[in-house]
Amino acid sequence: MPNRPAAATAAPFLVLLGLVCQEAGASVAVLVFPTAGPVGMVALRLLFSAVVLIPLAWRGLNRGVLAHWRILLGYGFALGTMNVVFYLAIDRIPLGIAVTIEVLGPLALSVIASRSAQGLLWAGTAAAGVVLLGGTAHDLDPLGVAFAVAAAALWAVYILMARAAGAALPGVTGLAVAMSLGALLTLPAALAVTGTMLLRPHVLALGFAVAVLSSAIPYGIEISALRHMKAETFGVLMALAPAVAALAGLAFLGQALTWGVVGGIALVTAAGVGAVRTARPPASSGPEGAEIPPAPA
Repeated sequence: MPNRPAAATAAPFLVLLGLVCQEAGASVAVLVFPTAGPVGMVALRLLFSAVVLIPLAWRGLNRGVLAHWRILLGYGFALGTMNVVFYLAIDRIPLGIAVTIEVLGPLALSVIASRSAQGLLWAGTAAAGVVLLGGTAHDLDPLGVAFAVAAAALWAVYILMARAAGAALPGVTGLAVAMSLGALLTLPAALAVTGTMLLRPHVLALGFAVAVLSSAIPYGIEISALRHMKAETFGVLMALAPAVAALAGLAFLGQALTWGVVGGIALVTAAGVGAVRTARPPASSGPEGAEIPPAPA
């Protein structure tokens, strides 16, 4: 039996490692965009993620899946479209800024759920961060920003659908079905845009690498870490995603950051941490229990 104190000590570092892997995967995806395109990378990521998850969810697939088809269809649609618009965003604007804008979706959901003066404080802090970003990043592609805003809205929808699916189905069944539906949704569009280039061995290999880095490793770490840490602590760590993404963009993509952009990311990150720490306790712990969960794919 693993040493529980040691596991509890290691859990936060594992979550941060998962964040680093997730953003490293996004960086690899950006590097492959010239060959496979954003939609192609999303399709491969969802497809390979589904291939990994389906065997893990096999026993739960016959337990009321058809009875909850509306929830699963909405879950799969939100998952697929969220990833498409996010990848379209990071094809046009820096990774750190895109993630900072995207995290406003779950942050807004958390603030609305809190219904408190503190929630308004964190909303104001996040708004100040966005204003700072907008005032210093003059060369941002407006369409890229619009895609990131759409990803934020869809992330909030995804959270609601994930919670509904998690309540209706056991284990990773809901996520596995949603990944599969997302792949079915995006693959035809990807093939129409990229053609057979998407099926080249090196593109498939890189798509698999992105799925492992951005989905398999973070999700596996998440499940393990949540056994040894509070959902609140997990949520606080996940609120660091914009900062981790900015560092990944700098390290892997050479995306330099101005002090104004750094300040904007810091304010949004602080708002996310504050919103999680002052949120009402969730009904249950687990991936859906954290107020700002990671994008699952």
